[in-house]
Amino acid sequence: MADQDIEQAVARALEDAPPRNFRETIDLAINLRDLDLNDPSNRVDESVVLPSGTGQDTRIVVFAEGETAVRAETVADEVLSNDDLEDLGDDQDAAKDLADNTDFFIAEASMMPRIGASLGQVLGPRGKMPTPLQPDEDVVENVNRMKNTVQVRSRDRRTFHALVGTEEMSAEDIADNIDTILRRLYGDLEKGPLNIDSVYVKTTMGPAVEVA
Repeated sequence: MADQDIEQAVARALEDAPPRNFRETIDLAINLRDLDLNDPSNRVDESVVLPSGTGQDTRIVVFAEGETAVRAETVADEVLSNDDLEDLGDDQDAAKDLADNTDFFIAEASMMPRIGASLGQVLGPRGKMPTPLQPDEDVVENVNRMKNTVQVRSRDRRTFHALVGTEEMSAEDIADNIDTILRRLYGDLEKGPLNIDSVYVKTTMGPAVEVA
């Protein structure tokens, strides 16, 4: 259960947001300090499973063959075979469109070398190389977990953002998501909480409210 201060900050952000004619997302703005982000080892790059989900659809594409492909078709948005992979490798525009319109990729581990050779130049810079699926892993379970996953990535910027929900979710659920992300950061950053200067929560178009 999230800290009451976090939940109160979320509630205030939701209350202060003026009505819009579209569904707003809830974003967390994180400001880092005392880190040399020119050194890639200091950058934040995490996939975090949100306990309350993202509140919106997450598009997932699976590269698979055989029985894994059949099972993936029940849960994934699209399943691509080795033949599809070869076609994408010959069509950079189609590969870029796929990458830009997909949140996460999963691939059978055996297909990863071909994906790296064919699509690495497209997926790599976008931070969207597939998560390898090992032979003993359940593709359905992996896809369902990834639907509740967000990327928390700073790159070389001291201020970066992460999706923590939508305005239709309760303040408590959004606060639980924020708490999960902050705990992950505290554990991963060199000096833990001391490397975080400030944290704000806001709706897409609403005012920012300080969390920490």
